Amino acid sequence: MKKLYFVVNLIAGKALISEKLGKIVDEFVKGGYEVTVHPTQSGDDAAVQAQYACSNGFDLLVCAGGDGTLSQCLQGIMRSERRIPIGYIPAGSTNDFAKSLGIPKDAVAAAKNIVTGHPVPCDVGGFNDDYFSYIVAFGAFTNITYETSQPIKNIFGHTAYILTGLMQLANIRARRMRIEYDGNVIDDEFIYGMVTNTASVAGMMSLTDFLLDDGEFEVVLIKKPTNPLQLQQIISSLLNINEEINRDYIRFFRTNKITFTSLNEESVTWTRDGEYGGNQLVNTIFAYNKAVEFIVDDNPELRLSGDPFPGYKELDAVEE
Repeated sequence: MKKLYFVVNLIAGKALISEKLGKIVDEFVKGGYEVTVHPTQSGDDAAVQAQYACSNGFDLLVCAGGDGTLSQCLQGIMRSERRIPIGYIPAGSTNDFAKSLGIPKDAVAAAKNIVTGHPVPCDVGGFNDDYFSYIVAFGAFTNITYETSQPIKNIFGHTAYILTGLMQLANIRARRMRIEYDGNVIDDEFIYGMVTNTASVAGMMSLTDFLLDDGEFEVVLIKKPTNPLQLQQIISSLLNINEEINRDYIRFFRTNKITFTSLNEESVTWTRDGEYGGNQLVNTIFAYNKAVEFIVDDNPELRLSGDPFPGYKELDAVEE
């Protein structure tokens, strides 16, 4: 019988996953799995348990929680000699990476997809000595996801992030950064920068120009605006996918390796998959091509290199 290790964060999102645990496990058992369930006990417990599953003969790791819980599981899998596939049940407040994989929001439906689905190799990001599934970022609002308390997230859900962000508008600071990639060097002041492999960021910004397995990540850099009106135009450009990107202040390109060096006297704080990512002066980010398999159901919207999205080559031709 196949062995499944089920890591579940019982307080993720609005803590509703516990109400469906019985039905979820029942789906796995009906699918022919012997199931071991482990509720996470601390912030890094999911990483420890993922390593345990990889090294103890399990065939599949299933993670139920938010983006942070999934990211922790990736830490464990990437540090293991034997990497087993991941099934993901989104149970957080935003679940950005689940949208990229086309995973249903309903936990039981997601469990059924894991049983009937198939493994698809996806890229994993390297961030210094750690790993990430879909985003690392610095600058404006990046502290929101890890500084908003779990009780507030449980009460207000995704709206909690928006409310916290609005309170920070008056305190946006620019950071002078040296950015090196593919032989290019950028030296400028930025209020925000992110490296992503996802369809959605914080549940608000939608991205369609990406592939999950092309060995490259998408980079967005936002330069310091000169007045509040320009800041408003930049934010509108990012949140409205039908509006043309303001290329005077927003730079976009793809790469498989990039290094950010803070030229300010103080280091810059980063976020990794919605969690605190550290504040080193120099940060190197790179793509591990098709490093981990995720279990997905057949989905025509899944962004894989075998079926590139419309406009992919055209967009490359005009990037900075």
